[in-house]
Amino acid sequence: MTRTTPPRPLDVASVFPELAALARTATRLHPRPGAPTVHESSVGGPLLWPAGEPWASCSQEHDAPFGLKTPAEVRTPRRLYGRDDWTAEDRAEVSRIACGHDASMLPGGPHPLIPVAQFYAPDVPGLPFPEGTDLLQVLWCPFIDVEDQGGSDAVQLRWRRAGEVAEVLAAAPEPLYVGADELVPVPCVLHAEQVVEYPAEHDLDPALAGRIGSWDEDGDRGYRGALSVAPGWKAGGWAAPFTFRDSGGPDELRCARCSAVGEPLLTVGAAEWDAESVSWRPVEEAHDASTTPTEVSAGLGYTLQLYACPADPRHPPVTVTQ
Repeated sequence: MTRTTPPRPLDVASVFPELAALARTATRLHPRPGAPTVHESSVGGPLLWPAGEPWASCSQEHDAPFGLKTPAEVRTPRRLYGRDDWTAEDRAEVSRIACGHDASMLPGGPHPLIPVAQFYAPDVPGLPFPEGTDLLQVLWCPFIDVEDQGGSDAVQLRWRRAGEVAEVLAAAPEPLYVGADELVPVPCVLHAEQVVEYPAEHDLDPALAGRIGSWDEDGDRGYRGALSVAPGWKAGGWAAPFTFRDSGGPDELRCARCSAVGEPLLTVGAAEWDAESVSWRPVEEAHDASTTPTEVSAGLGYTLQLYACPADPRHPPVTVTQ
């Protein structure tokens, strides 16, 4: 099923013509649970990984949380929660999993990373594919806060040419344990759709931001929630609005290798829509549909954004929670 964003309640660029020159195209990914293959774009699906290439891993030290779980133990309750025919064995298993494992069971690193997303160029236009590549893979560490990890190996990108992967890795390695359920995505197929966005107020010239703020003083016109930046998972576009802190400016977005200011690459939204952004709910979506189909909640429930280096997208991404 396709996903279609409703027209915006108002053409805000007709009210503030200066916005027209700031319009950007973003690709809303609309991830929904499914069974993607290595040959499809996905969130949380299997990756087209060369059989002879070592799997991505994180060498950072981990503070093992209380109640470690295996990846299978993360997935078991998710599988059961959608059913109403639980057996006594199912209840016992969920109770056992909820207790977790002692932190002393965590082996030393490095630890294999978790696949987060895979994008083939035709499915997600506008991504900054380096010359000769047509596939982007995103992985992260399921033990640490992945926000504000710019330049580390906790969040990694792989840019590939899909046709050069002759033999695909049959089974990807997984960490023995994970530290956070919400960093293990549900495998989802994508229903990519391009939309037009305008900058959040913190990315606007202060004078224009002030005029828009006065115009939308009580929020009824919805510049933040309905007229500027799309919620949910998306590629490209504009940065999400800041929700709990002031903007640190370009310095916090600089590439750790070359100091170039990063550009939005991937947004991992806390929800596909919420009360403020409900106008972005696809027309095909039921009113009671899940707003968190991926089960990912990176950054303590806020929006996590990955920024790519414009000088060389192969450089490690900058990650910011906002």
